[in-house]
Amino acid sequence: MRSVLFLQLRAVELLKEDMAPTNKKRSKPTRPDPPQQTRLWLMYPPRLIKEPLLWKLGHKFPVITNIRQASVTDEIGIVSLELDGKRSAINAAIKWLEKLGVSVEPVEINVIES
Repeated sequence: MRSVLFLQLRAVELLKEDMAPTNKKRSKPTRPDPPQQTRLWLMYPPRLIKEPLLWKLGHKFPVITNIRQASVTDEIGIVSLELDGKRSAINAAIKWLEKLGVSVEPVEINVIES
């Protein structure tokens, strides 16, 4: 009888602990970070034309780079770049390029299906 009463009291204590408010912040549910493919136009200023930025980008971020088109002169470099990877990695890579002074714009693709 004594052990049954002890178990009941212990159960009440455990319930009170579970119901007691805590100061811990609840973690936010994490959003999925799906893989994606993004096409961008990069416009390099003259001071960055000779820098191997796409090589650095591929080593610094977990993305796959694919140069689709490029035109480089002494005054400007224009590159059409395709990036494959997780959305967060692509966004971080874009921010890094912009921080360096590269102008980054999305490629507008108009496809007519037949």
